[in-house]
Amino acid sequence: MLNRLNKTLEKVLPFLTPAAIVVGLLCASWLHSLSFLVQWIFAVMTFAGSIGSNFKDLRKVMMHPLPIIATFVILHLLMPLLGWGAGSLFFPGDDLTQTGFVLLFAIPTGVVSLVWVTIYGGNVALTLALILLDTLLSPFIVPLSLSLMVGAKVQLDSWGLMQGLFWMVVLPSIIGMLLNQYTKGRIKTVWGPRLAPFTKIGLFVVVSINSSVVAPYLKQVNFKLVTIIIVALVCAAVGYVLGWVASRMMGWERDVTVALTFNSGMRNLSAGAVLAISFFPPPVALPVIAGMLFQQLLAAAYGVNLEKKYRVKSQTNQAA
Repeated sequence: MLNRLNKTLEKVLPFLTPAAIVVGLLCASWLHSLSFLVQWIFAVMTFAGSIGSNFKDLRKVMMHPLPIIATFVILHLLMPLLGWGAGSLFFPGDDLTQTGFVLLFAIPTGVVSLVWVTIYGGNVALTLALILLDTLLSPFIVPLSLSLMVGAKVQLDSWGLMQGLFWMVVLPSIIGMLLNQYTKGRIKTVWGPRLAPFTKIGLFVVVSINSSVVAPYLKQVNFKLVTIIIVALVCAAVGYVLGWVASRMMGWERDVTVALTFNSGMRNLSAGAVLAISFFPPPVALPVIAGMLFQQLLAAAYGVNLEKKYRVKSQTNQAA
């Protein structure tokens, strides 16, 4: 039953987060009171996503570090600079919105990217290594990125950010990996399928609660909000393109290209929203919430394009 539920949730995954945002807006009057649960739910989600990782696979991937380096350059140099530039260009003088765009692209790659990489036959070991390394480094990378780009304009609680990321993301990941190592992979086999649907349900709940907190700002549909949504959409789409272009330029195999495309484009937006709401004024969360509207839709669109491209290429090679 849980497997059937998980497969059903995978099919509707592109629409899961937009639906969660709608639920958050409609039920904001009582959902926002549950915001204290978000960090706990997210920690469980991170743990469930990390039980497939182990130190052996990480060591194998680290023997060929170029794909990881390329993804990190895109994730934590090019995209935060793009977010800062877009925020400065379209929202001059609006320090909180600019901070939101930097945060949108400074947070680590999304755990849910593993789902898309698996669906489209990408390199799972590389994806797990990327998620793990990015997760472990996030308490240092995220505050540093924000401090360098908007620190002079916005008061940052860097220590609080580091603590939040540690408890929500780093510690659950380490526990999941240690259990995988200790049980020699049995925890993934036994509990992975059981926890998978609850991870997606948890994602829905987290997004709904976070959306309810910023509901007063999202309900005021005006030119600024529409601009935030459009700019976030365009910038997020660029991330996927950069991952694909970098992989093709380096001549890497199909599975690596798929992994880089999704990991360069997807972000742990649930964690980003939790951080924005916990450590900043509500307007900072708007670009992050806007990113949630279409992150899964973009992933689905790029997945279809990747599948079409490689299917056509395979058929051409067979004909030749």
